[in-house]
Amino acid sequence: MVLCIFRRVFSEQSYIGVSVDRVKKMRYKAVPVRETLVEMKDLSEIMIDLAYSAAVMDNKALAEEVMQLEKRMDDLIYLLNMNIMLSARTGRDVEALAGVQRVGALTNMISDAAGDISALVLRGIKIHPVAREVFERTEENLDDSIVVEGSMLEGKSVDELHLARRIGADIIAIRRGEHWLINPGKEIIMPEDVIVARGNQEGLRTLLRAAKGEVETLE
Repeated sequence: MVLCIFRRVFSEQSYIGVSVDRVKKMRYKAVPVRETLVEMKDLSEIMIDLAYSAAVMDNKALAEEVMQLEKRMDDLIYLLNMNIMLSARTGRDVEALAGVQRVGALTNMISDAAGDISALVLRGIKIHPVAREVFERTEENLDDSIVVEGSMLEGKSVDELHLARRIGADIIAIRRGEHWLINPGKEIIMPEDVIVARGNQEGLRTLLRAAKGEVETLE
């Protein structure tokens, strides 16, 4: 995996931390650099969580989610670089913004590492059984599910459900179409949302059953 990271960073096709071949054609959009960096940080965190769980549980669905997020990260690093270049007016600006660009490139490396892990899962390469047993003993796990129409979660915000206190699991992200909502505290859950949850195994089972409309209460 480390070799894959270095190969991507130093590839002749790499442009400031992202392969040009992997970036769709984008129009310039003025977005605050801070806002882009915050989204990149949030995405990299959820990608690592998803990739880890995909490897431990041999879950190809989670691995596919990581690959989709990696495409979004590539778009963000490309957008970040465009905004950085347009922000530089003097040599002093260039020196100041070089550090910002480096932060973006390093964050992108984290997402690439998550992508590498997920690629192994999609290729059917499994982790060693002993390592899997150790990981499965951890107190927290991660899984996802589609929210069906009529689910008890529908129409409620994550905050008002008080999931962590009630069942020991919580929703850490929501995918709505192609858009990701990270740490969606006040976000209203809607049918067809894909929720990503973290918690103990029993709590996760309860939450995912609720998302699928199989239970009417979390108690």
